[in-house]
Amino acid sequence: MNKKISRRIFLRNSSFGVLGTGLFRNHTFATNINYQKNELSGKLIYRTLGKTGIRVPVIGMGILTSGSPALIKAALDAGITHFDSTAGQPQQIRNEEMLGEVLRGRDRKSIIYGTKVHLPQDYKTGLYEKTATEKEFTRILDTALKSIQMDYVDILYHHMVSRRESAFYEPVMKAMEKAKKAGKTRFLGLTSHNNVPEAVNAAADSKFYEVVMASYNPRQLDRLQVKEAIASAAEAGLGVVAIKVIRGDIEKGHEPINPVASLKWVLQDTNVHATIPGFSNFDEMNIDLSVMDDLTLTDDELNDLKREKSYSGFFCQGCGQCLKQCRAELPIPDLMRAYMYVYGYRQPALAHTLLRTLKLPRKLCDDCSSCQVVCLNGWKVSEKICDITRLRDVP
Repeated sequence: MNKKISRRIFLRNSSFGVLGTGLFRNHTFATNINYQKNELSGKLIYRTLGKTGIRVPVIGMGILTSGSPALIKAALDAGITHFDSTAGQPQQIRNEEMLGEVLRGRDRKSIIYGTKVHLPQDYKTGLYEKTATEKEFTRILDTALKSIQMDYVDILYHHMVSRRESAFYEPVMKAMEKAKKAGKTRFLGLTSHNNVPEAVNAAADSKFYEVVMASYNPRQLDRLQVKEAIASAAEAGLGVVAIKVIRGDIEKGHEPINPVASLKWVLQDTNVHATIPGFSNFDEMNIDLSVMDDLTLTDDELNDLKREKSYSGFFCQGCGQCLKQCRAELPIPDLMRAYMYVYGYRQPALAHTLLRTLKLPRKLCDDCSSCQVVCLNGWKVSEKICDITRLRDVP
């Protein structure tokens, strides 16, 4: 029963195989925009990351997986100067190596580069485990600097904070403070995917962090609280970078989410200084860049947003209610994030890496006659878990 399945079989037997070829097709909002450097020049919209003084286009680039160096070169030629990745994971190390090669020979001061360091947390509480040490944080950062071939990053992020206590976790703060004093980073930041208002408010209160990177999109049930927290952070002088903005692909029975409308919705909040969408091909890059022609939402885009508010896409709200309901005590939000990586971002390698870190039992959802988890998104959680965990058996 545990026999290995190949990547090809996994993709063929799942809707991911369809998603990989069907993204954005036959939808007017995703018409290909021919990339021309001259057409885009002068149309970039810039904002400043709070008191850091860093000025960047509102569209940056999140490096999700090691893709085509040509895509990064095209992004640079189009005027994108703000790049971001996550340090420590094998796939991300390859990203850093690739980006370092592409940036070699370019003026370092012309690039704004941020990296995120994540240490082990208890998925139930959001608090750190004993292995989350100052030494480990520093090791991951130093490895990232070597991979990217840089002496420093512009922004060093304390990654995936969901609790106020974690924002003030002393080993991480000490490591970050020492890194800044040593010239390994110019500014210090914090990122949050879950329980965003608490984490962002903690960052603003700390007088330590200078940038926050926060999940923010029109499908968040707590988007008003997120908006208020972001406003408080911006008022305190923090730079604000929005992530998880485009809630991506086609799920059976639903129209695809309009990425242009999602980006415009977020960027109309002037307390948001930048976004870093993780585009992985030229069409997606052109779609994202097209937003800067005009941030005004059209009637069609407003209608799309209205339609989409009742549809979560592949976005887990991160509310944590499922953790209290699951008798097997599974890390459901992380499993849903893996599901999103595959079906929303079309990045099975990221999901595979995440699944291998979760210390899951061999059999999942077999002991329950019916799943007791009631998801705010209306998801059939057990079906998604059984689907995504097949990826563990892919070499």
